[in-house]
Amino acid sequence: QVQLVESGGGLVQAGGSLRLSCVASGRAFSSYAMAWFRQPPGKERELVATISRNGGSIMYVDSVKGRFTISRDNSQNTMYLQMNSLKPEDTAVYYCAAGRSVFTTPNSYNYWGQGTQVTVSS
Repeated sequence: QVQLVESGGGLVQAGGSLRLSCVASGRAFSSYAMAWFRQPPGKERELVATISRNGGSIMYVDSVKGRFTISRDNSQNTMYLQMNSLKPEDTAVYYCAAGRSVFTTPNSYNYWGQGTQVTVSS
């Protein structure tokens, strides 16, 4: 089992940047594929990006390509999401998730953090 804790959210103006972190404890972090999801107000949870166990395979949804960067440091049991050129439509609660492999649907991930709020003002 693994426990996940996100941090780094906040209020930022459009065009600004934030860096989210997800720290894992428990079983070996490097044995899990990881992902960032987000849930905008009144909407369903949606995928943002995924990263494989060793970081060699990365995927982004089209809406964040070129603006967000997912990465992980297995020696620090931490995953990151660097978010640049933020837009009001990026406003959401952001969650990190861990699973056996890289999947695109929330139900495929076994472990979740508590979420961190990101608010982008126009």
